[in-house]
Amino acid sequence: MVKALEQIRRTLHDFLPDEQLREVENVHEFAGMLVFDKWTCNTNGRQTVFFQEGGGTPGNAGGHYKTRMIDQGFCFNAGEWNFPDAPLRGLYARNRVYQGVTGMESFAPWLERLEKQMTERLLDDLLGPIPPDWYEDDYDALLRLAGQLHQRRHRVPDLILEAKRSNRQPFPNWI
Repeated sequence: MVKALEQIRRTLHDFLPDEQLREVENVHEFAGMLVFDKWTCNTNGRQTVFFQEGGGTPGNAGGHYKTRMIDQGFCFNAGEWNFPDAPLRGLYARNRVYQGVTGMESFAPWLERLEKQMTERLLDDLLGPIPPDWYEDDYDALLRLAGQLHQRRHRVPDLILEAKRSNRQPFPNWI
């Protein structure tokens, strides 16, 4: 029982210094989350929490860090349900997490999944369980949003390239 409780207890961090960012096992997921955020036009900054497996604490050899992406509340430009794209939207605040990005191939697993699996039928299936209060009983607006999302799948690579060309240059190892 005590061991089970130790596995559940974790210290969460919303910020890690660069030294600890190097220890994030799934740092590549920031690239995948950028694909999602560009696709859905998440107008809020990317938020994440970091934790160590096995209950480790900072400075303790409790294991490498992992991250989980949180807070998708501003997708579709929050309640506006439109897509005012901008190059820096969706990027995590610190470029360090994108050091593994060497080109568009770094985004390929997520882009392929978005392109091939996010069909109109799947989007329609995802609409069913959404409570009517969430779309103010305007099912036509929800259908329009789903149609826009289906079309935007093709735009995501261009949105990533726009981020790459920005003055911020978020992908330091892009070849």
